[in-house]
Amino acid sequence: MATKTRAKAKRKKTTVTKTARRRKTVRKTRTIRKKAAKKAPPRRAERTKAKPTAKVAVKPRPASQRAQPEAVKPPPSRPAQPTAAEQRIGVVTHYYGHLSVVAMQLEPGTTLRVGDVIHIRGRTTDFTQKVESLEVNHAPVTEVEPNDDFGLKVVEHAREHDIVYKVRS
Repeated sequence: MATKTRAKAKRKKTTVTKTARRRKTVRKTRTIRKKAAKKAPPRRAERTKAKPTAKVAVKPRPASQRAQPEAVKPPPSRPAQPTAAEQRIGVVTHYYGHLSVVAMQLEPGTTLRVGDVIHIRGRTTDFTQKVESLEVNHAPVTEVEPNDDFGLKVVEHAREHDIVYKVRS
């Protein structure tokens, strides 16, 4: 039995020494962070059935007082072909919206000068203006020919494939 008491005594001593060795630590304070609120998923609108509408009784009118349907007037349409005073000189190849400039290709045998009056037509484009600014490679010029790559300042929005006519004066 002596061995058992020694073993117990040894155990107690070791436990006592371990507790004596332990130092008390100061607990650090935790910073509490708020959790971000989770967003609820968007709700989809429920499909509703169309409610039946109440039928309104219509009073019959005599035939003599009925309103005659007016003739439907077609909207004023643009002529499909240019007028005889216009000559086709080219086609818009590109429109630069931030500059209000068109790049266009002239047809063979035509020229364009500053001061000429042009008419630009397309599906949604139709305006006439006087040529005030022509530029080739960012340099102002007074006349351009078919083989020149040039820019033309315009007063309204133009689109690619719009046709450019020269108005004869």
